[in-house]
Amino acid sequence: MGGPLEGLRVIDVGTRISAPFCAGLLGEMGAEVIKVEQPGVGDFMREIGPFVPVEGDDGPGHSLFWSVEGRGRKGVTLDLRKPEGQELFRRLCRHADVVCENFRPGTMERWNVGPTDLDPRLVMVRISVFGQDGPSSLRPGLDRLGIGYGGLLHLTGYPDRPPVRPGVTVSDYLTGVFAAHAALAALYRRDARRTGTGAVVDACLYGSVLRILEWTIAGYDRLGIVREREGNRLANSAPLDNYPTADGRYVCIVAGSDANFRRLCAAMSRPELATDARFARLADRAANAEAINGIVEAWTRSLTAAEIEQRCIDHDVPVATAYTAADIAADPHMQARHDLVTVVDSVIGPVRQQAPFPRFVGEELPVPSSAPRLGEHNREVWCGLVGLSEDELAAASAAGII
Repeated sequence: MGGPLEGLRVIDVGTRISAPFCAGLLGEMGAEVIKVEQPGVGDFMREIGPFVPVEGDDGPGHSLFWSVEGRGRKGVTLDLRKPEGQELFRRLCRHADVVCENFRPGTMERWNVGPTDLDPRLVMVRISVFGQDGPSSLRPGLDRLGIGYGGLLHLTGYPDRPPVRPGVTVSDYLTGVFAAHAALAALYRRDARRTGTGAVVDACLYGSVLRILEWTIAGYDRLGIVREREGNRLANSAPLDNYPTADGRYVCIVAGSDANFRRLCAAMSRPELATDARFARLADRAANAEAINGIVEAWTRSLTAAEIEQRCIDHDVPVATAYTAADIAADPHMQARHDLVTVVDSVIGPVRQQAPFPRFVGEELPVPSSAPRLGEHNREVWCGLVGLSEDELAAASAAGII
């Protein structure tokens, strides 16, 4: 699709989300991504719904999760548990710059395709839950363990209720972003500084979550504070909340600063609140948070979300409605910025999806190619790139290697 990483080749040998997402981000910047999957089975993401029914298919249908997260790459099959498959993978990697994997630590080494088995020019991105070393490194786990062990789960939700997971697989996606960032840094060192040597990136799910915990660790270290859940409000700022509206929606209003609070008072037609001794300064409002948040909530409950948004916008108050997918699809700002693109899926046809992000100003927005069918590009990659003959490809396929 073109882009700043055009000419770079990435091998995605991961499964589920984190490593494939890392590879996909590089692909959306122009790299060629080749996904390696187990013959006959494929990535587990193909089995996660929701599904679109496919005529003539006795199974559940085509996964929309796969349609989004498998997009923008070529697909090949290869059994890495067999020595012949391992040799083909090593040959494939000689034509690559980056390998992304997220198996349990030691798995690639057991398959004889670990970092020391491959070209030293490669940047190998290794994603796991607990990291490549340390006493917990071999523990199994998925996204929620990264959120829990990294400290975010404890902070998410209301103080009088159990912790609540975020609505999406945060640690998987976040780690994919951090890993892509590290891969590019390693490539810069290899190429721009002409070292000729790649790197091994150790990116763990809990580590990416730990990195975004703000002042949580420093507060414990210096002040003995164990940060707890605060719900949608903050102990040191008010008014701030996701406020209910007359039409059953929620609007997020952030008016903690004195300037924003004065603007909110004007939007509410309550200018006297700005000089009320309980609310005049941020510290006063924080001390009387229940009172001021209650006043704001009474106002929002009397109006629709659209009316509240407009009044806040008219008075320059930070505001946003809690959007659903339907809201996103209809939003004129997102339409103007082309935040959704239509990907022509090879199985189910056109599917609107979130566009690549971020983008480069003045450059055409790339539209990802379809998520591949299982083994769709076997001939192109194994014969055209790696150099197998048609007979060799057929033999490897018959033997279950490809």
